[in-house]
Amino acid sequence: MSEQEQVCFTFEAAIEAAVKMEDDGFRHYLRAIRMVKNKSARAILKDAALDELNHKHELEKALVEGQVEGHALDEQAPTMNLDYILKEKEIGPDADAREALAYAIHLEKASLEFYQQMNQGCSGAPMAKLFEQIANDESRHLQALEDLYEQHFMPEN
Repeated sequence: MSEQEQVCFTFEAAIEAAVKMEDDGFRHYLRAIRMVKNKSARAILKDAALDELNHKHELEKALVEGQVEGHALDEQAPTMNLDYILKEKEIGPDADAREALAYAIHLEKASLEFYQQMNQGCSGAPMAKLFEQIANDESRHLQALEDLYEQHFMPEN
């Protein structure tokens, strides 16, 4: 068990940790956007980067207002766990849409796991609900990416 799983944060520290997580994800997407040549892949990465940026903005707004607003999901969105079948690898300049989606799926899965661990570390504390809501929102992002992957790249479709 990591230190992060054992410690619960204050509201401000929790939001700061979440902002950092979102900023890290945004930076990964930004590097990929600057590198990838394929138009479809770049579009996927841009959409995912904007989602991270919007999420980060909402969290920063919560710091100013002292509370998290919005309509979070009450429970996690079901996902297909495509990260288990899609090989995780660095994205390269010649990545296509399929590789960009796989890359984004792995980044979103990492975010989801981060928030789930934070939720577990705060079990029973008021902050647990915040992390549960953010994890639920991340699961929605992951589900959307997996649905897109399934629609375009799964053999039965």
